[in-house]
Formats: sequence, structure tokens, C-alpha cells
Amino acid sequence: MHPRPTYDDANLILRLYDMRREVRMRQARAWFTAKCKGVQSYDDLLKLAPAGSDENASYRMVVTYWDLVSSFIVTGILHKELFFQSGRELLLVWERVRDFLPSLREAYRDPNYLKNLETVGIEFAAYMSAQGPQAYDAFLKRVK
Repeated sequence: MHPRPTYDDANLILRLYDMRREVRMRQARAWFTAKCKGVQSYDDLLKLAPAGSDENASYRMVVTYWDLVSSFIVTGILHKELFFQSGRELLLVWERVRDFLPSLREAYRDPNYLKNLETVGIEFAAYMSAQGPQAYDAFLKRVK
């Protein structure tokens, strides 16, 4: 049985939400949601978001933010199920990077790059599937 969420969990979620509202972060999230689709490899990512570009900065801002949030969940600092009830954007980001993450890890020579995002993304997909048998598949159709 999982421990009950605390007021600290709720407050951390609210703080994380507030961070997402910062102007540059909103721009990065809007770019990521609209443009970072269909990327299959590190080379595809570099074409979409070349090193040193605003697009690359947006990409990095979004994925590292969600990897940070995921680290709180993986380490138990943030109650996972409470987060899953309102944090679907994390799953969107995971699904967008899932296909090209192996080539990123190879290019960066870092087998653990975005490991927290991967761990939580996989758990989030399972959670969503358990909530409704068609929910995850419908979500994938919308975000891919």
C-alpha cells in the first residue's frame, strides 16, 4: 500500500505548475508540443533543433524540466499517484522522446540520459492503462 499524499506533495505540485507558467518555459512547452513530433533519431532532432538554436534551448528546457520532476517521483520525494492525476504533460514528453532516446544516449555516450523520465513515463503509461483500458491508446493517438 502506498502512503497517502501529503500537503507537501500538493505544495510541490503547485510549485512545479508555477514553474511551467514562467514565460520562457511556456514558449518552450508550446514549441515542443507543436513541433517536436515524429523525431526518430538524434540526427532528426538536430535537424529540427540545431545546437545553439532557440529550438534546441526549448527542447532541452522541456525534457530536463520533466526529467527533474521525474527524479522527485523516482526518489519518493513526490507522491507518484497524486502527480499522475494531473501531470499528463510528462507522459506527452516521454512519448515524444521515447523513439529517439536510444540514439541520444548513444550520441551523448550516456546510458542514463533522461533515465528518470523514462522510468516515470513507463509507469505513467501503465497507470493510465489501468485507469481505463483504452485511455492510453487514445492518448497516444492524440500526442504522436
